[in-house]
Amino acid sequence: MINIGLTTFADHPDLSVDGKKQAKLSEYSGHFPVVEMDTPFYAIPKTSVIEHWQHQAPDNFQFILKANQLMTLHDIAKGESVTEDEREKSFREYLKSVKPLIKANQLKTVLFQFPPTFQLNTESIEYLRLIKSRMGQLSVSVEFRDDSWYADNVKGDVKNYLTELNFTFVTPDEPHTLNVGVPFEPVVTSSSLAFLRLHGRNVKGWTNSSSNWRTERTLYNYSEDELMEIAAMAKQLADQVAEVVVIFNNNAGHDAAKNALRLKKILNIEYNGLAPLQMDLF
Repeated sequence: MINIGLTTFADHPDLSVDGKKQAKLSEYSGHFPVVEMDTPFYAIPKTSVIEHWQHQAPDNFQFILKANQLMTLHDIAKGESVTEDEREKSFREYLKSVKPLIKANQLKTVLFQFPPTFQLNTESIEYLRLIKSRMGQLSVSVEFRDDSWYADNVKGDVKNYLTELNFTFVTPDEPHTLNVGVPFEPVVTSSSLAFLRLHGRNVKGWTNSSSNWRTERTLYNYSEDELMEIAAMAKQLADQVAEVVVIFNNNAGHDAAKNALRLKKILNIEYNGLAPLQMDLF
């Protein structure tokens, strides 16, 4: 099974019935069965907010939620370390917040996207085990931004360790050179889920350190050949795991939705149980 979605449901004018800049979740869920939400990274949402999301989507719609920034050690990366009590509190509040999704079987996975400072070392390995103890049986996916996790002499050990934890090793597609990025190489570490996150291949934008980096970092439109390559990878993974999820995050120029819809056609996928497509009659 291959499920395709986007990062956030709102910033996709192509999915808005009346051409507004922001699409509604009720509109988005007429096209895709899953969405990745990054808002919990910045602030853990209230349970009422999550319940509001649920009311706008079909019962079988699922959410991928980013872990909060304290859970992924971004505070340390910014030189603003919190206490371990505060970090543990963020886990407790997060788990309380997502209870409605867990109860309804709508939480596909929690995405731990680590900063580049989270490198492969003993301390990081121990922290992954701590995450496992705190998250329990919930699905956890990890995305590493430093290439130390991909070195040839440790690849096997990293795969075995994540398999032991039953964590999904996220495969990001991003600019990859000798000095930046990680390779687009799927590593299966869970029999239940493989996860492709597509950030685009805009090297100049990815390395932009100016104040407007957010407008350029994911500015990329995948070509037909590139989408065919991604489709082949997804099909190959689908032979190894129960589910493959493909999330497009190349949205600085609002290309994510059209690329995802095209991938659906390439793979000849039709999803059941989507929200009814609305029509703009006026």
